[in-house]
Amino acid sequence: MSKKDYYETLGASRDASDADLKKAYRRLAMKHHPDRNTDDSEEAEEKFKEAKEAYEILSDANKRAAYDQYGHAGVDPSMRGQSGGGGGFEDAFGDVFGDIFGGGRRSQRVQRGSDLQYNLELSLEDAVFGTEVKIRVPTLVGCKTCSGSGAKKGTSATTCTTCGGAGQVRMQQGFFAVQQTCPQCRGKGKMISDPCNDCHGQGRKQEQKTLSVKVPAGVDTGDRIRLANEGEAGEQGAQNGDLYVQMHVKPHAIFSRDDNDLFCEMPISLGTAALGGEIEVPTLNGKLRLKIPAETQTGKSFRMRGKGVKPVRGGATGDLLCRVNVETPVKLSNKQKDLLKEFEKSIQQDGKQHSPQNASWGDRMKKFFDELKA
Repeated sequence: MSKKDYYETLGASRDASDADLKKAYRRLAMKHHPDRNTDDSEEAEEKFKEAKEAYEILSDANKRAAYDQYGHAGVDPSMRGQSGGGGGFEDAFGDVFGDIFGGGRRSQRVQRGSDLQYNLELSLEDAVFGTEVKIRVPTLVGCKTCSGSGAKKGTSATTCTTCGGAGQVRMQQGFFAVQQTCPQCRGKGKMISDPCNDCHGQGRKQEQKTLSVKVPAGVDTGDRIRLANEGEAGEQGAQNGDLYVQMHVKPHAIFSRDDNDLFCEMPISLGTAALGGEIEVPTLNGKLRLKIPAETQTGKSFRMRGKGVKPVRGGATGDLLCRVNVETPVKLSNKQKDLLKEFEKSIQQDGKQHSPQNASWGDRMKKFFDELKA
């Protein structure tokens, strides 16, 4: 199958709405359907398949998000063709090609259960080191009384007499053979004459389900964990959907994170900045001593290699970058103020350049005013 850009295949922009995507797909499907291109059926069929594949991915909110972020590599091939997460070929064109051209469809439409999403909030520590949490998810589960069949215990569903179990009925309208969903069984191919009293023939019930989720070390906001078959139960015993656990890492009081690197800001005294010294720096694994060289300016960052985050998919551990801010002393006594005045006077009189940034700023300001006068 072609690996062209799916948006380009449909002729749609990346911010196209679901309605615009559906409209674009319907137009291409009508144009390239093999039954309408008998003279060049192979090329038309290939373009029809490309449009179908593109729409099946982009009409599913979860798959579209993965494709937008990672391209073709972000779309799990094993998930294609499944229902539950969003629209698909049946949703967009069931009322056109299934009715007009007929054939090639499933005989029964017992639906796979819908996929679910659970938003899980994590602390930075749990995201970095991994954890195991229990979550409660409201969902549709298979009815235990009827084992998901929807029929009362001791009975079973019977084949629909109207469609013979096909789920569709076929009628001739002029030159066209029109195929429609069976009005009696609504496309399921079976009828339940004696429904289960607990689920009223649905085969599933609303319940709260408790699950244990193992969060691997290194996850970040936006990562997802797929729990297969933990979504909603399918109709009348059909396959369950999946549950996607979406990670959201809460802001931290000390650290911020960018990919696999951590960042923090540390205040240092005027004396430490000027004369040098050591300060205590926090890391997620404990405290470390950081050597501050003499004449350190505010805003300087120090890199502590390997003290960041180990990637969830493997690779080198990130770094911790510590940015220092020189604090101006406050609540000075008269004696301390006099000492500072004496210090300021002494550095102004010795003829040396003690403030390189101030000198550079002065030069730029002088140049600015000289250009204004010119």
